[in-house]
Amino acid sequence: MRDGKVAIVGGSIAGCAAALALRRGGAGEVTVYERASGRLADRGVGLAMHNARYAELESAGLVDASMPWHQVTRRRWYVRDGAGANGPLGRELAVMPFPFRTYNWGPLWRELRRRVPQEADFRHGSAVEAVEVTTRGAEVHAAGRTDRYDVVIGADGYRSAVRAAVHPEVGPGYAGYLAWRGAYPTERLRDAGLWPEDECAYVVFPGGHLIGYRIPDPATGGLRVNWVLYTAPPPGLDQGLETPTTLHPGTAGDGLRAHLAYVADELLPDFWGDLVRETTYDELFLQPLYDFTAPRYAVDRALLMGDAATVARPHTGAGAVKALQDATALQSALTSASTWPEALSAYDTDRAPTGRVMVDLGRRLGRSLVQQTPDWQALDQAGLETWWQQADGTGAFGGRQLGGSTT
Repeated sequence: MRDGKVAIVGGSIAGCAAALALRRGGAGEVTVYERASGRLADRGVGLAMHNARYAELESAGLVDASMPWHQVTRRRWYVRDGAGANGPLGRELAVMPFPFRTYNWGPLWRELRRRVPQEADFRHGSAVEAVEVTTRGAEVHAAGRTDRYDVVIGADGYRSAVRAAVHPEVGPGYAGYLAWRGAYPTERLRDAGLWPEDECAYVVFPGGHLIGYRIPDPATGGLRVNWVLYTAPPPGLDQGLETPTTLHPGTAGDGLRAHLAYVADELLPDFWGDLVRETTYDELFLQPLYDFTAPRYAVDRALLMGDAATVARPHTGAGAVKALQDATALQSALTSASTWPEALSAYDTDRAPTGRVMVDLGRRLGRSLVQQTPDWQALDQAGLETWWQQADGTGAFGGRQLGGSTT
């Protein structure tokens, strides 16, 4: 096993973390297949990492303070209440501790990519056409050639070729609603002083909510506004979204854009409506939400991690965290086992239950925050705290602690 050949399909955050874990765990040759021909550093917007999860991942050597980050300390809840009677931010419902570091996806990927050992064969522009897995190895078909490996790792996202090879029956299921996303420099934000820089805002309305926080801006060294707004599309506008897709910046249709404008104008307080409207068309993208989890994270000589293994709705606040935790568990399994079957079995035992917990949490929060929202106007600090405890359930928001428990 120590001299084995391993293929990683997918070279984003999960793939880079897997390459690092493999080398630390003693694997011999590592090949990374990444279908994108260019760099990924300019992709993505914001993500958040609970301080406690960061501490675990820092101890594991996957993240550190040199990766650009911004500290958020509290979460404040707002609702529109009358014709601006409570000011441009809306009426404050509650404030809660929110110890999260925020990141810009691009710089985080770039730092992880830089840490991938130089001896790893990182193949940009190499789309994997098919994967074949047996009890003794795996074959990867890409770019007109076939290579054989001792193990193949699927880190290729929710449309994973590796998952299709071992779990053809498992695929993303449409949640029935959407996430709008945008990010831009804070200099464009009107009356930015009204919104403290260490605050994550939850702005709620019937049938959805907006989350806003700041993230590092690699271009200026300052900060960017990062927001995501969850809402169901009006009847007739969600046709075709059952098939997994993402509407990239500048591609959302007029009907969906009109619905977003309605939410910004009629359902959000003035400040938050302006925050959405300030996003230009080519900065705005739309993410229909899907979820699933593989029943097993390791089958024969194939291993799944990140979004290839589990996609939970983003309400959980733990997508990138879980991918990095998967890599940490992989390294631990490699260093404690003497054969590939032992290592893969240990990894599956550790990580598959976490996938189920996070999918369940995402669905529960989706019902509470989008599909079956309460009467927000009737909630106060105590009422919202009670509601949140019921919505969170197991306390896994922000990610489970490594080893299986929650914060």
